[in-house]
Amino acid sequence: MAEKPTISTAKLKRRTVIAGLGATVAMPWVARAQGSNVVRIGVPTKTYYPTIIAETAIRQKLFEKEGLKPELTIYRSGAEGFEALAAGAADIVMNSTMSVAGGLKRGVNARCVANAANGYYGWQLVVKTDSPITKVADIAGKKVGITSAGSGTDILALWTVAEHKIQFTRVPLGGGGLVPNLLTGNIDATVLYSPLTYKVVDEKVARTLIDYGKAVPAHSTGSWIATDKVIKERPDVVQKAVNALYGGVGFLVDDKNRDAAVKLVAEIDEIPEKIAGFELDNNLKLISRTGEFKLEWVERALDNARLIGMKELADPKEVYVEQFKPVPTKA
Repeated sequence: MAEKPTISTAKLKRRTVIAGLGATVAMPWVARAQGSNVVRIGVPTKTYYPTIIAETAIRQKLFEKEGLKPELTIYRSGAEGFEALAAGAADIVMNSTMSVAGGLKRGVNARCVANAANGYYGWQLVVKTDSPITKVADIAGKKVGITSAGSGTDILALWTVAEHKIQFTRVPLGGGGLVPNLLTGNIDATVLYSPLTYKVVDEKVARTLIDYGKAVPAHSTGSWIATDKVIKERPDVVQKAVNALYGGVGFLVDDKNRDAAVKLVAEIDEIPEKIAGFELDNNLKLISRTGEFKLEWVERALDNARLIGMKELADPKEVYVEQFKPVPTKA
């Protein structure tokens, strides 16, 4: 999902990782030295809710109101962003909560500083509209598309196996291969994420068997994450960045901003405004507005991590800190 990097002004830079993390990590620290008010934010991919939040906060100048200069990097995956954080190439990234639990056991001293979402909102198990499959039990023994092993789609596929006590073959196809392979009949069903889910259902080329945002019990699916070093040495920057990010959330979910929010989502995700409206109402309006953590949410997240084979995980209580309670910046 990479795109050409663009620089909007001397103060605000959107950087998209195209050739991988290597070049970023290899840069001498002195070359990456930043002013005390610069905050480097990393998000997993372009068409994903964290990017919409961060872009909204930037465009509404919420970081500037907090006295910060944001640099937003759009990585090719959550794993790549997490690697950048570990390497000191980012200050705050969005990634799965479970990644912190796994990282702590491998020497990556990072913590979740604000909870982003408690569900896979907009993620669904879908089949072709004319498929003979009418219920979840019917996919037993079938082929189900996922993006890759260990991904969010894989977690939900394995949750389906455990919850419905059925077995099927998981077929990794990458994000771009899910819909084409479903429509050509190479797979029987697929786990799909928003806004693609809204698009294929609206176009009546697919229908939903499971809405995971409603079916899976609440748990911390994603968090804003910072290293212990940044938390200790730059706590004011972390707090201000969190304020700006949740100010972005506040702007998006405020009904008086609906028209502007729909246009913003459509532009950032490069989707029709109709689909952007679905994304706003069924995903963005359900994400956390407070950043609050509950131990049970983190525990369930780590239970899901074990579904995909993660074994060495930190204690749930070590995964997050509660000192950074968002005070959303007003647009």
